[in-house]
Amino acid sequence: MDEVASAIADPVRREILRMLRERRLPAGEIAERFDISRPAVSRHLRVLKHSGLVRDEFVGRHRFYVLTAGGFSELVAWLAEFTRPADWERHLDALETEVYRTRRERRSHQATRTDEEKTA
Repeated sequence: MDEVASAIADPVRREILRMLRERRLPAGEIAERFDISRPAVSRHLRVLKHSGLVRDEFVGRHRFYVLTAGGFSELVAWLAEFTRPADWERHLDALETEVYRTRRERRSHQATRTDEEKTA
């Protein structure tokens, strides 16, 4: 998880990941989109590959980089611990549900009583 967090800490690497969301790309095409040297882009790709966020595929003599979404799973699970609703939030949600259910039952009961009064 630390390698993934370290890899996505760099804005260039985050941009590379965004680019690879759409489709696999060769290193040259990735490098063309940045104002840094090709060796610098290669180092960024190596970090992403080492962290498990991208993999390379060879098609003939060409190397393509592909996003490996599974590489994020441990970090996502860790972050989810901080985004889950607290116990009191779940209790409030349950209370809200109960209030709406009670109101619905009262309206239904009142409508039934009104109908009975009309037919009597």
